[in-house]
Amino acid sequence: MAQKVYPDPQGRGRKTYRDYSRETCSCVREFYRLHHRHQTFEFVLQKQKEWLPPRRRKMTVMEALDFLNTLVDDSDPDIELDQLQHLLQTSEAIRQAGHEDWFVLTGLLHDLGKVLCLFGEPQWAVVGDTHPVGCAFNDRIVYAEFFEANKDKRNPRFNTETGIYEAGCGLRRVHLSWGHDEYLFQILKDQLPEPALYMIRYHSFYAWHREGQYDFLCDDHDREMLPWVRRFNAYDLYSKNSNPPDWRRLQKYYRALVADHLPERLIF
Repeated sequence: MAQKVYPDPQGRGRKTYRDYSRETCSCVREFYRLHHRHQTFEFVLQKQKEWLPPRRRKMTVMEALDFLNTLVDDSDPDIELDQLQHLLQTSEAIRQAGHEDWFVLTGLLHDLGKVLCLFGEPQWAVVGDTHPVGCAFNDRIVYAEFFEANKDKRNPRFNTETGIYEAGCGLRRVHLSWGHDEYLFQILKDQLPEPALYMIRYHSFYAWHREGQYDFLCDDHDREMLPWVRRFNAYDLYSKNSNPPDWRRLQKYYRALVADHLPERLIF
């Protein structure tokens, strides 16, 4: 992969992104305090039962995007724009780089699962970095110190490296902390190419695709897909800036792109 595959908004370098040390991140710290305390193995299974398969509402992609126009992600230390602007920044960066239509569409869709907030879920059960549950928490997870309040930390069954899993079992057999990634994957799993589905399902799993952890749970297919997830992350993360795209100018293109690849309504 080329060293620079993303626009560098306002001259920002890569090291200025995901900087959790700034004083302005107090709300982000509070978010992860709640997230790491409550995202237990039991909680994840409960949420999977509650939300999967998706069955609450039929919506068009545009209706879902309209909702995200009102949502600011509490876990994001980089920007305070609503989620629609973030999705457009991501997809436009991918489009300007000349990638395939399905890749551009993935940029537009990848956070659409955050409509869970529309159904009353708190943000700590929707957004933020994901991580495996059912095995020991890795210290490369952001704000790992907050896992001390997670009851799984005191369960011997979950406190070995592999926990309830077998080495090499494959990520599809691993339960990650509950949120928008898995939810949207389940909505779109029959609609998009395999690399796009990996991008959607694992784009928040930073301990894997950025920190290089949890390889012991992966199989060969996960490792084959990992470069796609990393390629997507360059656009997801480094396209963030304070200048919102012009949705009025862009929506005709994106309406046509959605219509070319997806049914009129999706089941959320």
